[in-house]
Amino acid sequence: MLWMTDSSKSRLAACLLLALMLGACSKKEEATPAAATPAPAQGTPAAAQDAPAAPAVAANVQAMSADQLREAATAALRENRMYAPAGDNAMEFYLALRDKLPDDPSVNSALTDLMPYTVIATEQAVGREQFAEAQRLVALIEKADPTAPALPRIKQSIGTSQQAVAQRSEAEAARARTEAETRTQAEQQRQVEQQAAEAEAARRLAEQQEAARLEAEREEAERQEAARRAAQAPAEQQAPRPAAPPPPQRTLRAVSMPQPRYPAEALRAGVAGEVLVEFTVERDGSVSDVRVLRSSPPRTFDREALTAVRRWRFEPGDTAITTRRTLAFTPSE
Repeated sequence: MLWMTDSSKSRLAACLLLALMLGACSKKEEATPAAATPAPAQGTPAAAQDAPAAPAVAANVQAMSADQLREAATAALRENRMYAPAGDNAMEFYLALRDKLPDDPSVNSALTDLMPYTVIATEQAVGREQFAEAQRLVALIEKADPTAPALPRIKQSIGTSQQAVAQRSEAEAARARTEAETRTQAEQQRQVEQQAAEAEAARRLAEQQEAARLEAEREEAERQEAARRAAQAPAEQQAPRPAAPPPPQRTLRAVSMPQPRYPAEALRAGVAGEVLVEFTVERDGSVSDVRVLRSSPPRTFDREALTAVRRWRFEPGDTAITTRRTLAFTPSE
């Protein structure tokens, strides 16, 4: 055993035992839960990160007697617990034993033999970004030998790696924010486009309904006119009256003839056409009884033609007169 009184035999036994454990060291470390302590989460308050580090040797280990520490160290070496888990490994047991027996050469020899494995484990923890575990192992190394050549390099590596992890986390957070903003903007744009499409669909439906209403009114007016003429025909056949002399022709002079509005949908489509309307010019020059006789394309320009003709005004005359006009719709180039 490493703590035998014969220092040469103790050192030889320690070397042989540690050589046997070398192959299993890395595997044992990875399987130890305490060695897999995760790095501090991004955004940890500075006060928490800068809190005083825990003692290199656990309090329960410091409280053990020298004999208990020798037995615990031997068992830890036999089970490949050279530097982990925290509070139950050979490094801590020997460090506590050295505090109690500072002049024991076997203890110092054992710590010297354990040092390379602890250094390797520390570098592996840094490589896995397990900074809490790396700091714990650094504390063991520093307590065992404050002048160890590897200490400055390992401490610098921990600082550099922590900074790299923080920068990577910040970059990932910035990328996530950018992606979230992009998704939000895309969703807002989609909603705006959807609302515009719905508004356009509602407008077209309203125009179609209005056109259908005007067509129904026109058909009803034609039906009533046909019924009136049919009712008058028998009476005229039974008692034909002498034809009255035709009224004197009235000359129509326009006072105001505003042009019809070009339907927006037809204008966008570049559709041209014309509407033949019949209307009566009253004696005061106003227009009444406006109706569509023919339109091309059907119903495309009817509404605007009727609206425009109803607004026409002529010079007053002695009699009302019914006339027809053709309104042409040609999209401007």
